[in-house]
Amino acid sequence: MKSLAPSSISAPFGNYSHGVLAGGLIATSGQLGLAADGSVPAGVEAQAEICFANIRAILTEAGADFSHVLRFTAFVTRREDMAPYMAVRDRMVAGLAVKPASTLLIVTGFTRPEFLVEIEALALRP
Repeated sequence: MKSLAPSSISAPFGNYSHGVLAGGLIATSGQLGLAADGSVPAGVEAQAEICFANIRAILTEAGADFSHVLRFTAFVTRREDMAPYMAVRDRMVAGLAVKPASTLLIVTGFTRPEFLVEIEALALRP
């Protein structure tokens, strides 16, 4: 196994890896809307953009991209955030011949109240 820790994203909050490469399987930890400079934008759409950018960086470190994603799992705190999240996800996968599987859950909250979305991915390295 190999830890995936791109220098372009904020360090994990605890003793875990942002991603793990095991054989050809890539699993990412849930990514929050936390920019590399520590800022958190106010809206779910802007936060989702950061989450997907972080996932892209993790995948790139493993030699993969969004076309290799098997599944996205996302969590939002409010029902009204479902559509803005899905709009970002749909932009990220727009050009893919095979769209990843996707699960979206509504949760009561995250580690900090300003976080509105968390996204994780499971991918297969080419």
